Parts: sequence; C-alpha cells; structure tokens
Amino acid sequence: MTKLTEADRDYWEQALAAGGFTAVPRWSTESGTDLAGYELALPAETGAALVRQAAALGSPVEAVLLAAHATVLAALSGEPDVTTGYRAADGGTPLPCRVSTTGASWCELVARATRAVAGLLPHRGVTTAELMRQLGLERAPFEVELDLAGSVDELAAGTVLRVTASREGEGFTLLLRYRTAALDAAAVARIAGYHRAALTQFAADPQAAPVPSALLSAAERRLQLEGLAGPHRELPDRRFHELFEERVRIHPDAVAAVHGARQCTYRELNERANRLGRALLEQGLGHEDVVAVVTERNLDWLAAVLAVFKAGGAYLPIEPGFPAERIATMLARAACHLVLTESGNTATLDRALSAVPDVRTLGVDAADDHTRSATDLGIKIAADQLAYIYFTSGSTGEPKGAMCEHAGFLNHLHAKITDLGIREDQVVSQTAPQCFDISLWQLVAALLTGGHTHLIDQQTIMDVPRFVDTLADSHITVLQVVPSYLEAVLSHLERHPRPLPDLRCVSVTGEALKKGLVQRWFAARPGVQLVNAYGLTETSDDTNHEVMNQAPNDDRVPLGPCVPNVRVYVVDEQLQPVPLGAPGQIVFSGVCVGRGYVNDPERTCAAFLDDPHRIGQRLYKGGDYGRWLPGGKLEFLGRRDAQVKIRGFRIEIGDVANALLRVPGVSDGAVLAVGGESQAPQLVAFYSGPRPLEADDLRGRLGQALPSYMLPSAFHWLERLPLTANGKVDNKQLTRLVGRPQEPQAADRAPHTPTEVRLARAWAEVLGIREDEVGRRDHFFRRGGTSLSALKLVIALDRAVSLKDLASHPVLADLAGLLDGHEERAGEPCAVPAPPP
Repeated sequence: MTKLTEADRDYWEQALAAGGFTAVPRWSTESGTDLAGYELALPAETGAALVRQAAALGSPVEAVLLAAHATVLAALSGEPDVTTGYRAADGGTPLPCRVSTTGASWCELVARATRAVAGLLPHRGVTTAELMRQLGLERAPFEVELDLAGSVDELAAGTVLRVTASREGEGFTLLLRYRTAALDAAAVARIAGYHRAALTQFAADPQAAPVPSALLSAAERRLQLEGLAGPHRELPDRRFHELFEERVRIHPDAVAAVHGARQCTYRELNERANRLGRALLEQGLGHEDVVAVVTERNLDWLAAVLAVFKAGGAYLPIEPGFPAERIATMLARAACHLVLTESGNTATLDRALSAVPDVRTLGVDAADDHTRSATDLGIKIAADQLAYIYFTSGSTGEPKGAMCEHAGFLNHLHAKITDLGIREDQVVSQTAPQCFDISLWQLVAALLTGGHTHLIDQQTIMDVPRFVDTLADSHITVLQVVPSYLEAVLSHLERHPRPLPDLRCVSVTGEALKKGLVQRWFAARPGVQLVNAYGLTETSDDTNHEVMNQAPNDDRVPLGPCVPNVRVYVVDEQLQPVPLGAPGQIVFSGVCVGRGYVNDPERTCAAFLDDPHRIGQRLYKGGDYGRWLPGGKLEFLGRRDAQVKIRGFRIEIGDVANALLRVPGVSDGAVLAVGGESQAPQLVAFYSGPRPLEADDLRGRLGQALPSYMLPSAFHWLERLPLTANGKVDNKQLTRLVGRPQEPQAADRAPHTPTEVRLARAWAEVLGIREDEVGRRDHFFRRGGTSLSALKLVIALDRAVSLKDLASHPVLADLAGLLDGHEERAGEPCAVPAPPP
C-alpha cells in the first residue's frame, strides 16, 4: 500500500488518541503461548430479537454486536471509551475501532457503533502492519478483536482475545479464541457470558441504558459477594479485656510486657489497670465516654489502655509531642472530657487544654492508688460498644476520628494471632507510635495467648544496629514495620549478618510492598515468614493478609485474601460487583466496619453506607481501587483521589507508577500530575535505581504497557526518593523538585573540602535530590530531612556519624568540620565512606 494520506493520518491519530487499545484483565496462572477456543450459541429467540430490534433502529446487526462488545470491554477495563480490533462481515483486515459507552442508551450506543463502522469504510485497504509502521506505533494497536467475517485459528502478535460472531439466519454463535497465558478457560467462559448478557439486554429494551452489573451471572455474583469473603469464625461473647482477664487467671506470674529495664506480670498489669479503671469511674466516666491517653509508649500506656476498656470508655490515643492545636482539635471533635496522662508529658497538653473547656486530667501515678480495689471491674460491655477512636488526616486538612467497636477490634486481634502465629511464650514487638492504629494490636495481641509484648522505644528504632540487637537479645518472634524501614533493617543485615533465631514472622503494612524487597528478604531470611497486611483505620485495621513463605511469581505482591468475618467487594459507582479481574472501588462490609467519624456526620454519610448486598450491615468505601486475582486474592491499584485528567483523558496515577516499577533498572518510583492554572497538567515520573536510564528507553518500555496519553512527559532519576517521617514517598517534596530550577551551585555555595563533597553525595542519596543541589550551608532538616532519612544517612555513612551528631550539627559544613576534627584528633583519615555509586 502507498503511504497514508494526510486525511488517513488524521483519522487514525484521532481514533487512537486515547492510547490505541483496550486491554482485558489477565486471569490465568498459566504461561506459554498456547491458543484455545470456546464456543457459545445464543438462544434462537435472542437472535431473532436482535435482528428485529436492529431493523427497527435502522442499524445493521453488526453495529449491535459491536455495541455489545464495547459494553463488555468497558466493564472489563473500567474505562468507558474503548478501542477494539474490528473486522467487518465482508472481510478485510482487522482495524482499530473506537467506541464511547459514556452516558448512552442501547439505541444511542448502537448509533455510535454504526458511525464507527462507517468511519472505517474509506480505510479498508489499510493493513495493521502498515498502520503501525506509518503512525510510529511500537505494538499492535489492539489486543482484543471483534471478528464478524469468521476467523482463522492463529491470533496476530499482541492479540490475546478474538470474539467471532457468526450468523446463520437469525441464529448467532460466539467463538472466542484466546491465549492461555492471558486468560484461562473459566475467564473466557465468563467473557462469553458477558457478551450474551449484553445482547440479551439490548434485545429486551433498546431504549434502556446498558447495566454493566447485569453482565455478571448469578454464580459470579455469589462468588464475589459470598465466596471471596473471609471464612466465618464464631467470636467469643466476651470483650478483649475479659479474655485478657482469663489469661491472668491461667498464668498470673508470667511476664505480660517489657519496656527497657521494666517489666510486669499478667497479675501486676491487670491489678494496675483495675485500679486505674476505678479511678476513671470515680471521675464520672459513663457509657462510651471518650478518654484520651496522653503518655509515652511505655507500661503506663498499656495499663491506661486496658483501664479505659475495663471501665467501658472509648480509648483516644494522643502522642505527647503533638502540637497543642492538633491536640485541642482532637479533644474537641471527640467531645473528650477526661485525659489520662503522666508526669513530664503535660507541656503541650496544658496549652491545648487552655483552648478546650471542661476537660479534666488524671495522672496515671496518682490514679494508681493502692487503696483502690484491684479486682476486675466486671462492667458489662456489648460487642457493638465503641472501643476506640483514631484520628486520621482528612483530604481537607481537618482530621477525622474513625470510631471502631469492640467486635471489630477483637476480630482483628484474632486474625493477627492466627495469621502471624502468635502463641504462648512468644514475644510481639511494639514499634508503632500511638497515633497509628497498628500500635494497638502490637500492644495487646500477645496478651490473649499468654505471650508478652516488648515495647521498643523510638531511640532504639532510629538506631538500626541497636534495633537488630534488640530483636535478637529480646527474643522477638513477631515484628511489624513499614516496608521502607524493613529495607533499612535488611540493608544492615546484609552488611552485618547476624542470627535472629527467634524471629518467626515479619508483617509489613502502610505502603506498597515491592517484590524486589520480598526476594531480598527471603534470600537473607528464608525461614522467616512475611505477611503483607492491608486495611484501613475505619475497618478496624487490617482486612487482608497475604502470608508468604517465598516471593510471589507475579510482578506485584498481592494484598491477600480476606481475614475471617470480613467481606471485601470490588464494585462500580453503584456499589455493584465488577467482573472478576476488572478494576473497581474496594469497599468493606462485615464486623470490621467502624461506626463512622466522631461528630462528623457529613463525612460519615459520604463514606459509611448501608450494604446493599447484606441488609442491616454497614459498608465503608475509603477511596482505594483494586482488583481480584485468581485464587481469591486482592490487588491494590491505587487511590481514587489519585485520578487525574490529562487532555481530557482520565488517568489513575497508580497505574502509571505500577508500570514504572516493572521497568528493569527501576528500584522505586512515583508519578505526579503537575501543572496549574497557567500550565496544562502533565505527568512527571521520578525513579531510583542503580543508574539513570535514557528517557526514550523508559518511554518505550512504558509504551509497551500503557497508552500514549498515560506516558509521563518527563523522567527524573534520583538516587533515593524522598520519604516522609512515616516512611512513605514524600510527594510534596517531589512537587517542589519539579518546580525548582536546576541551576549549578554557585562557587561559594558548593562543597569545598573532600569531606563536604562526600557528605553532599550522602545527603543527596537519602534526600532524593541531585548532588549539585546540596550546598555547604544547607540545613539537613530544612532540606526535607526527616527522622527516617536521618536514620538512612547514618546507615549510608556506616555510622561514621550518629543521630546525635546530625541533630547538633545539621548544617553540612558544620558536620564536615566535626568529622574533620575527629580526624585531627585521631590522626587518621576521615572515616566517611563514599556512598555506593
């Protein structure tokens, strides 16, 4: 064929503007290149109705078949605008055909399909290969075909599914040809069923709108609503603290908790909590009254939490170091009138209380009066009574307090005990700050099994070698950390191997767990289980556990199946299940779902709904998107609020970021949408890895998985991505990097001495910025340094500096001077090693 005309190019560029093809979600555990087929005959009455309704609309039956096919692809992909390969009934080569399903009735959709087919007629001589070559496409423009001419056995390269509709009179038969590495037989049978259901919908009422949820068979709906739920487990008709009291009677003299040099037995902890609980009741504590606990992470904290539960109150954790304004906001929003605190932790609390009237404080030491009875309080507490309130950040900047009940709390504890293997005499580490919901299970789960809790202070956590020593010396068996901190621990262990004979299980949570880290972990600690935990504060913490004894075969680490008594649905905007494997909103039902946000009806009504599938049950939608995987495991795809529009196309940033992470040579990555009123939004990618990659190579790799409109316009390599104090990627700092002019250092700002140069390189590594952006008078913490990045700097420098050194000498030149002073006194070269290239 001759070269495409300008009109041809315009047509195809417009037709393929949204990326060139619509993909079907993979649903197969096989590999290889085998082809298979599946055949489905439509009922005769359905075929007759299709012909009759098409004639009434003045459209060819081929347009009806295309409209139904587009509806199925939209449901499978989660995208309303789809592009499929299309071959007309009179033959020719398959060509890309784009159809929008947005806001259309069946008759309008058929009209759109009719226009789409008509638009292909002048281009029937174009072959796919010529089209790809002349438009500069690097892959087949479609991976799903609708073939109305009858198909050959082979599929074109890049095509994974072909749907052939053959007609004999008014009878129709669907033949699906597919690659088994992408789809298994059950998945293809479902897709054939979706086509049949779509055509049946049209035949029944062309004036109605397509109903995507009605594509699913009754069996698939049952599977998603019932079969993928966590198994039913009967919960004891007792609250957590009552089960703890049973353990006290079984082994009163066993160690319950350790913090530093202090420890307490089950009996001692129980008696102290009972005295504190009576003190709370004497202060007038009533049913579900909120009690704020403002203490450090120590044994006082543990006793205070138990006391609140025993007295029938609702626990509200507040860290002593929180700003006074935030403490006041939390107390006021929670309608809290009683605070349990300890001496030495009242400075910011006192300032906060000046803004909140009618709040009484009670010191833990004063309340622990031995004249009070130490026997169990015996207050009757119902399963649906409020147990605790955790405040989380809101999208508006106003914190919201998630309320959870005793039944959800206890269900979560049992799930942790089962899946993490917490047994009698085992030691669970408590590492999370009080304001994070994971701190609670870490604090108390061991107390239900006869094990004990080991509270590890923040100073130890921020000193990785000391933390590893603690794991070994304290015989820790169960540990939970965020992946970024686990990486720091693992890096230290790879440099300084040592046995951890008691460690049995490590749980990771709070951010995406990458396969590379899992592989490294099992290479270093093959006998130590990893559990990827997923859940939200509003769902009583974790709802899914992926328990691993080896790295997964797929590129991503799944979130795992639901824990007992928990239901997770993947749904559309109408809260109806989407097809298995298709992307959708992750929503939660079951005992895990909390009560709402305290004294915040507007945000409660927006997120906490009635479960339309289980009468009388609450449902929570938190904004996460995901999909089901074969085997009943959940996969996280991104946040709902991470969606952006670029040139009118809806983009889930998580999709782009996940594709970036799969590129060889990319260790970590993040994608942002940048731009403002004066600048069109665009995607910018940041990545780390052993070395920078060519932007064209990156774009080409991503182009193999993403449509062109989802490709970032720029790529920035950083030795390390900047992290927040919680160990998550700091998107705000990345945004600042985008807007910061990349100018060379002025001579008077650039590092002068060899020590300054080496420190600048180390700073750039842990702060995730360019080395030439680090000046000798820069302040580590003002450049975005956090406690976690400070810890990473100490590790990168192999402990040539300490956290104390950095805190007292945060300016680069001053820290270099300190090291040079050490050198002069020691009479030997400076010990600062160069970071790895």
